[in-house]
Amino acid sequence: MTERVDAVVIGAGHNGLVAANLLADAGWEVLVCEAADTPGGAVRSAEITAPGFVNDLASAFHPMGAASPVLRDLDLPAHGLRWRHAPAVVAHPTLDGRCAVLHRSVDDTAAALDADHPGDGDAWRALAADWDRIGGDVLEAALRPFPPVRAAGRLLRTLGAGDALRLARMLVQPVDRMARERFGGSAAALLLAGNALHTDLGPDSAASAAYGWLLTMLGQQIGFPVPVGGSGALTDALVARLATRGGRVECGRPISSVLVHRGRATGVADAAGNRIAARRAVLADVDAPRLYRDLVGEEHLPARFVADLDRFHWDFSTVKLDWALDGPVPWAAPGARSAGTVHLGADVDGLRRYAADLTSGRLPEDPFLLFGQMTTADPDRSPPGTESAWTYTHVPRGLGWGTDDVLRWADRMEQVVEAHAPGFRSLIRARAVAGPADLEAQDANLVDGAITGGTCAPHQQLVFRPVPGLGRADTPIDRLFLSGASAHPGGAVHGGPGGNAARAALAATGRTGPLYRGAVRFAHRRLYA
Repeated sequence: MTERVDAVVIGAGHNGLVAANLLADAGWEVLVCEAADTPGGAVRSAEITAPGFVNDLASAFHPMGAASPVLRDLDLPAHGLRWRHAPAVVAHPTLDGRCAVLHRSVDDTAAALDADHPGDGDAWRALAADWDRIGGDVLEAALRPFPPVRAAGRLLRTLGAGDALRLARMLVQPVDRMARERFGGSAAALLLAGNALHTDLGPDSAASAAYGWLLTMLGQQIGFPVPVGGSGALTDALVARLATRGGRVECGRPISSVLVHRGRATGVADAAGNRIAARRAVLADVDAPRLYRDLVGEEHLPARFVADLDRFHWDFSTVKLDWALDGPVPWAAPGARSAGTVHLGADVDGLRRYAADLTSGRLPEDPFLLFGQMTTADPDRSPPGTESAWTYTHVPRGLGWGTDDVLRWADRMEQVVEAHAPGFRSLIRARAVAGPADLEAQDANLVDGAITGGTCAPHQQLVFRPVPGLGRADTPIDRLFLSGASAHPGGAVHGGPGGNAARAALAATGRTGPLYRGAVRFAHRRLYA
């Protein structure tokens, strides 16, 4: 017998759960089907190193999540989510003794930058003041459905035409160029370029300034908070909220295909052959190539769309280590001891070489590491006097590494940490190592260890994500919506793709639904003729 619901959501990652919540708010009967045994995708926690040590399996610090208007509208604190902060936000030590620190206070950050180069403190205050004035509208424009007419209009009224053009110029700049235009010293450049490399864009990449500026200003305004008890607490809050509205999450139920009839998604089939009919919509929190090739099938798609999909550009692969440490990390740079997030391994020139190696398909000679001190941020993560910590770095795609290769690279990563924190290795009680294949096994959307659902480069953003099109969640299949990180606005934990997919589904079935769907079909016919 076929089960029937208003909407089926494929995947219980945070975007799928956001979409399900918004549809349930509208009164829809929603079923979320998740292949894994637990919900959350890349937003999960577990004791994978030693008893009593909570490790985040993928995402850890959540400046975008804490600031996101999409998640804010869901009021997740009412469903158990609580945030905590490390005393300092980000530190970037270098082996020559420098250490740039992003403090919670603007004045503290400015004072440290003035010590590096007189006058940089005032330049920092000006940058932070600009963010305070427009940051809310920038986030609305970035995360809401494309085109962001209202938020863009507010930005234009606030800035005026001249400053709006200056903002646009800054957003498409390489982050190193942006830093050179505003600051005389190296500390601000380290903070901005290091934060830009939370994506796959190096200091000289176009639009890396947008990401470096966004993450750094969010860090200055709200910090890099963590969910109390682990990132899985954010998922737990989404699941709990959905349950109060009658939505269901079924784990251990992989979906094998999207059912398509006369160009419309009518439901899904699970791996056991059971069918679920969707009266209104199917939403997919999966990567774009897998949705279209494996679940839908190329025979249901325009040939030109399939050809565009062949050019989908993944971000780099990732290797991640988690540790249970017997004490705090013995950083040589005092400024790193109180920061939740630490950037390791290179100054700006080193970051440039690291990015060039990756782009050229070479293993970086000097890997750049993102390091998380989770107990420093949230004392509930490990026993008193200990530290739950992690690090990750990127490597070229397609290495095909086996276990021994990953372990050798993990040792190289630990060497980098040891160079900045002599005695670090003596504190390791236990560790867990995840290479690209391990990350994909944990979450099928992390294809070959790609963590942002596709490159953050401009050629695959906005109307180019995941392929040239509308920049929206709508797909060439009627009533099928892409709600994962492969869709605009892309990766990170902010709920944007899930929120946009839910809104598109509601628009397609609302009072003006026939007009909306007709306009989408017309646009797709023109785009993929």
